[in-house]
Formats: sequence, structure tokens, C-alpha cells
Amino acid sequence: MKTTTAKSRLQRELRRLLRSMDFVSRHPALEKDGAEGERFAEIYQQLGLAWEFLVRQCGHWDGFRKTRDGRKKCKICGTFEDAAESAVLWPNPGKKRIGKRSVLDSEATFANKKAATLIDDAIDFHGAKLRVIVQNAYRAKLLGRMDITIAADRMVRLTDGDVECRLDTHMIRLRVIARKKGQAPPRAGFPWELSRAQLKRFPVLLESDEDGQFAGVTIFKPTREKAERKKTVPDRVRVPPARRR
Repeated sequence: MKTTTAKSRLQRELRRLLRSMDFVSRHPALEKDGAEGERFAEIYQQLGLAWEFLVRQCGHWDGFRKTRDGRKKCKICGTFEDAAESAVLWPNPGKKRIGKRSVLDSEATFANKKAATLIDDAIDFHGAKLRVIVQNAYRAKLLGRMDITIAADRMVRLTDGDVECRLDTHMIRLRVIARKKGQAPPRAGFPWELSRAQLKRFPVLLESDEDGQFAGVTIFKPTREKAERKKTVPDRVRVPPARRR
């Protein structure tokens, strides 16, 4: 019942909005230069923002229909299924989705970071800063001289105050003390109570600053052992014993 009410309300609002957009777009003042035409153009832009606001509320309940060029268009709001998502967050409470999960798409090594970067996006959400970086492998120079290869990785950075959480492909890092500019990186070491055999199942590094205070912890993600493929051994050909002469 709630979905039906939201759908009917949205359809009613979209019909009213589209009629207003048609009226403004066909006004004779837009065909002439002057202040009146600029005002109508600005009104049309504002109506376009209102349309985008209503689109964000559409659940595409009636599905999509194919157009003449083969694209799929929502039957209610008129947006295309393959259209780029808006980067604007509307101030309505509830779950919000921005973009899709981006993963590595190439095993090649690119010439530079710009060519290798698939996504580098950030958002400040209610005081918490989130940044997502996905990049393929690329070549770089260490200290401006030595050629090195930066491995492909998917990196997620979440910062809230002095607490920082980093999620990479092979490790998880949590720091509770913000590192100041010019300050030495924290020292890290494995817990001495754990043996090497235990560390393979409990790969944890404890970090401390220059004063010996706890600064964070690093956890290495366990690698899943790939199942060994069974090698098909061909049947041996029996060779008859040589006859004695």
C-alpha cells in the first residue's frame, strides 16, 4: 500500500512538472535576446533540478521499456537504465547509493597513474570522510630515479576525527592517532607471544608512535588457497619385454 501511494504521488508530481517544463520551453521569450528570455531559461533550469529530485525518489516500479535506439527507459520517471548517476546527494534520510562497486579490469601495467586510475572519488558525509581509489598497475619512479611498478589495488579510506580505517586488497589498517606532517611513521611489530606458526593464522601487527603509545593495528588478510587442479595422467603404454636371441 505504501509503495502504491508513493508511486501515484510521484506520477502526479511528474505530470505537473513536465507540463510546466513544456510551457516554459515553448515560451516566445526564449527566441529573443533580453532579460525576459534569460529569466525563462533560468526557470527551466530550476525545473530540471526539480525533475532530478523526483527521479531520485523513483523506484522504477513498472520496469523499463525499450526505445527505438535499443536503450531501456523507465516507464514512470523517464530516465535511462544506463544513464550516468548523479553526484548530488539529496538531504532526505535513509539509505543512499552512489555508483557501483568498481574492481580491477586489466592485468596490464600502464605508463602512469592517471592512465591506470579507474576511480578516485571522495565524499564528506556528516563529518566522516570516505575515499575510494581503484587503480590498475602502473610504472612510477622512486625518489625520482629508480623505476618501480605500483601494484594494482582497490583502496578504501574512512576517516572520522583522528581515527582512520584503511581497507586494501591484502590488508586492513586501523589508526587511532593522526600522523602529523613531518612526523616519523609509526613503528610496527608482531606480538611476541605468538609463534611463527600462530602468526600465519593470526597475522597482526601492533603499531606505536615515537613516545611508545598505541597508534593502531594492521591485519593481513588471509589468502585463500586455490584448489589444486587434478592433473590427468595418461595411461602408460605397456612395452612388451625384449625377446632373448
